[in-house]
Amino acid sequence: MSVLFESPDALQFQPYSYGDPSRNSFQGSAQSFPTPPQYGASFNPTISWAAALSTGDYPDEPPLLEELGINFSHIKGKALAVLNPFGFIDKNIMDDADLAGPIIFCFLFGGFLLLAGKLHFGYIYGIATLGCLSMYAILNLMSESGIDGYRTASVLGYCLLPMVILSFLSMLVWNKILVMVLSSLSVLWCTYSASLMFVTVLSMSEQRMLVAYPVALLYSAFALLAVFE
Repeated sequence: MSVLFESPDALQFQPYSYGDPSRNSFQGSAQSFPTPPQYGASFNPTISWAAALSTGDYPDEPPLLEELGINFSHIKGKALAVLNPFGFIDKNIMDDADLAGPIIFCFLFGGFLLLAGKLHFGYIYGIATLGCLSMYAILNLMSESGIDGYRTASVLGYCLLPMVILSFLSMLVWNKILVMVLSSLSVLWCTYSASLMFVTVLSMSEQRMLVAYPVALLYSAFALLAVFE
């Protein structure tokens, strides 16, 4: 590239190179000029999804998913607690309650039913909403410390995991009697896990049967969606 001198009388050209800093000034002028910007040049930054979801150069900043209330390690721990109801349940297990896991399980439950030819998303959310409100009222009437609706929905949602397994098996098993047996076991499994979590968190082990009865009715409604068309 060549650059024109400022003097109109002497039209002389001198080679100019952007790569050599020592030649980025006019030799015939006392004033040196900076390298002009390249207007119109295309700018194609490379952005990765991992960089977008990470904290970047901020070490004290929590991850984006954690700020949104989605912590996969907590979801995994609570799911394992539901899958192993005979294990130890920490009293503070629901101090960090979330709805990310329950929403995922509801989508999986409805998705597996959809693959089996049963479109019940409206029933699932209707039963879940009514069940959470009912259990919230019952538990606050029975316990001294009380419980908020957020933790109530979190416990009931995580204990829906056996129903997700039932909905998956209903796609593979065509024997109605076997499906009804599996649904009964799933209701018992969900009821046992949910009632154990409620009485552990609220310190009301003497009233576990009273807590288990309405919980069993709630999960029986979910089981009916998986058994019948």
